[in-house]
Amino acid sequence: RFCMVSTSLHYRIDRHKIGYLKFILEGYEGLVTLTTVDPKQGIVVLNMPPGCEKDTIAILHELACEIHMEPWDAV
Repeated sequence: RFCMVSTSLHYRIDRHKIGYLKFILEGYEGLVTLTTVDPKQGIVVLNMPPGCEKDTIAILHELACEIHMEPWDAV
């Protein structure tokens, strides 16, 4: 049996930018999914299948000039 473990990254972003970020990431079908954890605080989680981390991080770096993303510790 093969089990794929996804990588999750949590971020806090401007809550008004959540829809925009989700729209952009959905364009990269199968690369990453965005789930809103707390819409009032702008907390989102990005889930990536194994091997997609590098490409996802590159996309996030490109978007950094439009969307401020601060890592959020999901403790």
